[in-house]
Amino acid sequence: MVTLEKLRADMESQLEIDKEINSVEVRANTIEECLADAAVQLETKVANLEYEVMEKGFQGFAGLAKKPWKLRIYENPKFMKRKKHDTSVLGESQIEEEAKMVVADGKFYIRHFSNGIFIKVVLPVGGGLPVDAKDAIAAAKRPDTTELDEKSIKEFCKNGTDDEYEHVGEYNRVPAGDAILAVDTDKDEMFATITVSPPGMSGAEISPDDVRKALRTQGVNSGISDEKIAEFVDNPVYNIPFEVAHAVMPVDGRDAYIAYNFETDTSKLKLKESDTGQIDFKELNLIQNVVEGQPLAQKMAAQRGKGGKTIMGRYLEAKNGKDISIPLGENVKLDADGVTVLAACSGEVLLVAGKITVEPVKELKGVNIKTGNITYFGTVIVRGDVEDGFNVKADGNIEIYGSVGNCKIEAGGDVVISAGMMGRDEGSVTTPKNVYARFIQNAKVEAEQVIVNDNIMNAEVTAMKKIILKGKRAQIIGGHLFATEEISAKNIGSPGGGTETILEVGFDPKAKQRLLELQEAQGTLVKELEEVDLNISTLENQKKVRRSLPKEKEDSLNNFMKRKGEISEQVETMTKEIEEIERRLRELKVVGRVNASGTVYAGSKIYVRDEKDEVRSDVKSVAFFYENGMVRRGKFDASAVSEVKGPEGTV
Repeated sequence: MVTLEKLRADMESQLEIDKEINSVEVRANTIEECLADAAVQLETKVANLEYEVMEKGFQGFAGLAKKPWKLRIYENPKFMKRKKHDTSVLGESQIEEEAKMVVADGKFYIRHFSNGIFIKVVLPVGGGLPVDAKDAIAAAKRPDTTELDEKSIKEFCKNGTDDEYEHVGEYNRVPAGDAILAVDTDKDEMFATITVSPPGMSGAEISPDDVRKALRTQGVNSGISDEKIAEFVDNPVYNIPFEVAHAVMPVDGRDAYIAYNFETDTSKLKLKESDTGQIDFKELNLIQNVVEGQPLAQKMAAQRGKGGKTIMGRYLEAKNGKDISIPLGENVKLDADGVTVLAACSGEVLLVAGKITVEPVKELKGVNIKTGNITYFGTVIVRGDVEDGFNVKADGNIEIYGSVGNCKIEAGGDVVISAGMMGRDEGSVTTPKNVYARFIQNAKVEAEQVIVNDNIMNAEVTAMKKIILKGKRAQIIGGHLFATEEISAKNIGSPGGGTETILEVGFDPKAKQRLLELQEAQGTLVKELEEVDLNISTLENQKKVRRSLPKEKEDSLNNFMKRKGEISEQVETMTKEIEEIERRLRELKVVGRVNASGTVYAGSKIYVRDEKDEVRSDVKSVAFFYENGMVRRGKFDASAVSEVKGPEGTV
């Protein structure tokens, strides 16, 4: 049960997670460009990002009315959680270090410049001690002091001076005692230093304006550092060169590079974890599937270099970034923007000889513990066996040149099993196309057509069209086979009738299966309705006798009445669907046919359009078909057996 306290706790937990998510707002011509730019800013991979569309972009017409996309992009919360866990120890030490740095006492500086006495006050940080105005006043008072504004000093000590020197008094200056300033520059005009001799008694100290004026006199007009000048004035270093200006160095442009949307180093692909952190070693996650049109990579353009200046203002040239070609391999193409690589087909994305490539066909020696389960957006070719417990799923064809055990095979195209399938009552094959196999034993198969060269034994096979067995031992032994149009084999059933063999034709197997499911569900609801009616009747009788019911029983009566309405509505809906399916099955034009060139053994059950013919004694060379509301038997006609083609598109 979800309580208000639990909901509040969950919301608080989610809020803490949201607070830690880093995000950026990015504008670009395409979503892919936005993601690539954000990946650089957030120092992560595109695969670790999620985004919200703030303003939808528009490509425009012939370059007109073009509008960029605006996205808010942030790191995936699961990735953030993992990164936080990986850096937890380092994070704690950084927090402790920052905690030590946030407490600082206030400071003051008293300087005697050529135009008077000045003060600079730096306010305390955190729990640091403020500047004591008495100390500042005492420092400003000297024998040569003639005037001092103590009130202003107190005000500045309280409120600070915004990192500037403020005039607070006068003194008897002796120019002969002034500090002497010399400026030196290197021959390449890369930096300038000042060398200052200490002032004598009543001489003036060097002010920031003195330094700037001296630099301009020497021709220094670029790269002057106000921070360095302030550092010197606050804490002067005498008779030692002190750098106060440095050339603005050129910044070479970044080379063009490719931002990949997939892992280019396959050794870094990791096992798939469940929500509980458990690893399924059958899910090795070794295949990076892509669909047609999916962005695979983007070329980030080379940047122009940013020129610099020497301290004398001479231009310093920068190098522009180098351009690169986009490494296009097979089955990829460029988007209209000319820089985004798209998949030209579905399959596996790889770097092959440094080129972005999509492989529509995945070829494997076998499917086992080394490969794990296979999921592929293309065609899969297995040169060996698919071992018990491992599954193969593909959007295209699946071709297996070995055998298949207790496995689940799902395809969007044809399935070919050259050595046959032994499903051990749990294996299955599902496809909207055709299944070709040497034999099928103890497995479940659903397809459009099923073509077998040897036998089908104790299997449940459903075909929307035909089930055809051809070969010297084309035999159906046991199991339940459904087909809309035709089932053809040499022998059907087993000698002595030890194994039940049921064949059904002349109807839509999926519709028939749905009909059975609906009828079963409807029967369950009808039983429940009877129980509900009985409970309602009992409670209503009690209410008539007592004229009222306790609140608990009154609530129960209301609930039963409500449930009765729900059941009645569900039963009515199911009845309509059942009637529609039955109508379609009656109108089905394909009547269905079962052909046996050899023997149909006693005990076999043949259904044609819901009419049954139970074979009570062996019969040879026979065909079963529907006529005048009954299952009829006729002589086997080889020309009535459908010709089937081999699998299309196989490699």
